[in-house]
Amino acid sequence: MSAPIRILELRSARGSGGGPDKTILAGAAASDPSRYAVTVCYLRDGRDETFSIGTHAAAMKIDFTAVPERHSFDWAVWPALRRLVVERGIDIVHSHDYKTDLLALLLAWRTGAIPLATVHNWCGLTARERLLYYPADKYLLRAFPLVIAVSRQIREELERCRVRPERILTLLNGVDVVKFRRDSAMAASARAELGVAPEHVVIGAVGRLESEKRYDVLIDAVAALRNRCPLLRLALVGEGSWRPRLEALVAQHGLQKRCTLLGYRRDVVRISQAFDLFIQSSDDEGTSNALLEAMALEIPIVATDVGGTSELITSDVHALLVRPGDVSALASAVEQTVAHPASTRARVRAARERVEGPLSFAARNQALEAIYERLIASCASAYRTRAGDEVGLACAKH
Repeated sequence: MSAPIRILELRSARGSGGGPDKTILAGAAASDPSRYAVTVCYLRDGRDETFSIGTHAAAMKIDFTAVPERHSFDWAVWPALRRLVVERGIDIVHSHDYKTDLLALLLAWRTGAIPLATVHNWCGLTARERLLYYPADKYLLRAFPLVIAVSRQIREELERCRVRPERILTLLNGVDVVKFRRDSAMAASARAELGVAPEHVVIGAVGRLESEKRYDVLIDAVAALRNRCPLLRLALVGEGSWRPRLEALVAQHGLQKRCTLLGYRRDVVRISQAFDLFIQSSDDEGTSNALLEAMALEIPIVATDVGGTSELITSDVHALLVRPGDVSALASAVEQTVAHPASTRARVRAARERVEGPLSFAARNQALEAIYERLIASCASAYRTRAGDEVGLACAKH
């Protein structure tokens, strides 16, 4: 039996992470260790007291390590990362954000490991990110032998930034259809916890409480429907810097008895079973894990047509799509979903069938493993022999 391909999944994130972190951990847990020896490594900012990704990794029995850093760009992480790559004989360093993209290229230069990047999105709103980090990242991505885009929109942006088209692969996220499955007992338990009656219609959303998720628009839509749909209740799962702003908006509309901010939950599968309707109200998305999970859990969906959403679902077939930032359109789609149960059930069935096929996590992982094999076949010799030369010149052909 040949030795397994040794992969380092490299990422920088805070707190409990987000959709990309779910995908990274689930992928590592699902890999066959005899073929793919995956180590997950996170840079952990010492100022982040809420970091919990390591706890999730331990529960999933993943080979996980965290490299501490004192601040956002602490070059003291370099010796630890280089040692990790050398001692574990890493073949591929798979980076997932602008900081680790730079580190993956440097590690390739110094150790001969092959760099691979997945671009999940560029959704930060700070001036430093928009004006410095993201442009620099897009420039560096030109040097990678392969870059994975999680949506067509991201692929098109990479091409605009002069990443060679033949080096870009589009790989949509997937969902574990065994783990995410409708369960009537879980639904009853979750609804009891939320204190909702059988006749209540529970609208749910799952995601970080940050500006790009536009939960303010969702709350405004619930307020607009207050009189027309008095049985509506809203549950937001997630945590973030926008929590005080959203709490104030709920109070401003007088919706304290109709809206609940549940905070971060580890039991997303169970609590989501309480939802009668799932809402994505975002202004920006890559390919949303929360949306895929709702499809698998057979929850009717109303979503904004942003990012890779239209690659996951077709409007009127799997869900209803609306313009982002449009309170009236969102409220109307919610009302339509509730008022027409037969067509809603048909969309739910179609969405479940879609995630059981091309959007299953098994299909996604199989495609990713094929990318690893392709890199080893086409790049390993070149990177090993040219370690120390200019990064990016090692692969002339893929």
